Amino acid sequence: MRTPSELSDLFRERGFKMTAQRERIFSALHGASDHPTAEAVWSEVRTDMSSISLRTVYQTLNDLVGMGELAQLDIGPGPARFDPMNVPHHHVVCDACGRIADLTVEFPSVGLPDELAGDFDVVSTEIIFRASGCGVCRGAEG
Repeated sequence: MRTPSELSDLFRERGFKMTAQRERIFSALHGASDHPTAEAVWSEVRTDMSSISLRTVYQTLNDLVGMGELAQLDIGPGPARFDPMNVPHHHVVCDACGRIADLTVEFPSVGLPDELAGDFDVVSTEIIFRASGCGVCRGAEG
């Protein structure tokens, strides 16, 4: 993900008004590797900006997704998660605690079977490994 300063410049170039709230959201996302929810970003930003609304956080995240600067993950039930790593990669998801980890290994190319290939215009492929537990939640048990 770009730096907060670069994102501010990009927003201005696209005609968005830059606010201190947006700058703080950019800072919260920069370097985030935990694939936060909008609520988690809001909670972090509220520590020093108590007046920020959850709506502002959602709008800014959606703007970033629309610009291709942030990915919204579709990993199943629960709130949407956001991924600032905007290079192609995969994920492993712990179904026990909800932890998501990036997976940057290469996999063989996978395509649709011929009987489906004509019906779908595939734009991306992502592999998601589902886990029944991980070191974090197993560590919490002991």
